[in-house]
Amino acid sequence: MAKRIPIAREGWPFILGPAIAAAGLTLLGHRRLALPFWAASAASAGFFRDPEREIPPVAHGVLAPADGRVTSVEDAVDPFVGSSRRVAIFLSPLDVHVNRAPIGGLVTDTVYTPGRFLAAYDPAAGEVNERCAVRIQGDEARVTVVQIAGVVARRIVCRVGAGDKLAAGERFGMIRFGSRTDCYMPKGTDVRVKVGDTVVGGVTVIGILR
Repeated sequence: MAKRIPIAREGWPFILGPAIAAAGLTLLGHRRLALPFWAASAASAGFFRDPEREIPPVAHGVLAPADGRVTSVEDAVDPFVGSSRRVAIFLSPLDVHVNRAPIGGLVTDTVYTPGRFLAAYDPAAGEVNERCAVRIQGDEARVTVVQIAGVVARRIVCRVGAGDKLAAGERFGMIRFGSRTDCYMPKGTDVRVKVGDTVVGGVTVIGILR
């Protein structure tokens, strides 16, 4: 079986385009002019990296849906989950931007909402920015993951739709160039992270369902 290249498929146009331009300039003898294109290609490869992850088999666990830093843990109300505990994760441009399912289950639907592009760390971003909510019905509970665009990230990629099944930690999309991902868990969930913690998508246990 061929080994998977650890790059998200959405990244290849951003990697290959500058690389082709750089190669052409280099062949024409314009090595100095080619340097910015090589740099852009390398930077894109870094941003769109998509490493394999070993998903921990934690009973009743809710996994981080993204890499990044926890910016808030608070009570909230979600239309699908109801009374919830919401964990917000800010992704800098240096983080892996692939989103992963926090629990295994059935995608009941996805809800895209157009909006603004405030900085993703702004508390208001979750309410007014462009976003896509992915609603997952697990065996034990419902969980909603919200992909939120930021001031730089202006493209949300959601690869799933109603009726799709996801395993815990499975990739379901990404957000390009800096963003935020919120996870809504049932109110009684034992949250295992706090503000300021760094989490790894599909690996860090952010909560235990009760």
